[in-house]
Amino acid sequence: MNEIREIKLKRIQMRSWRRGTKEMDLILGGFSDSTLSSLSDDDLSLYDKLLDENDNDLYSWCSGQLIAPSVYASLLNRIMKN
Repeated sequence: MNEIREIKLKRIQMRSWRRGTKEMDLILGGFSDSTLSSLSDDDLSLYDKLLDENDNDLYSWCSGQLIAPSVYASLLNRIMKN
């Protein structure tokens, strides 16, 4: 599916703010508000894929309780510096 970037950004931003846990809403929602539009197409696709992950895993990776999969490591570092 070739989704128009503007529509993709809106969809991803909504998914960032409506996670299921308040912690991940705040972490990913804040990141999406401040940074999402500046991501490259490749990084935006990776972020979209990251949103498919379980909130408990995401929180464990963001908090450093678990080591994140290498494919997400750079993106998660960027999210946590936000």
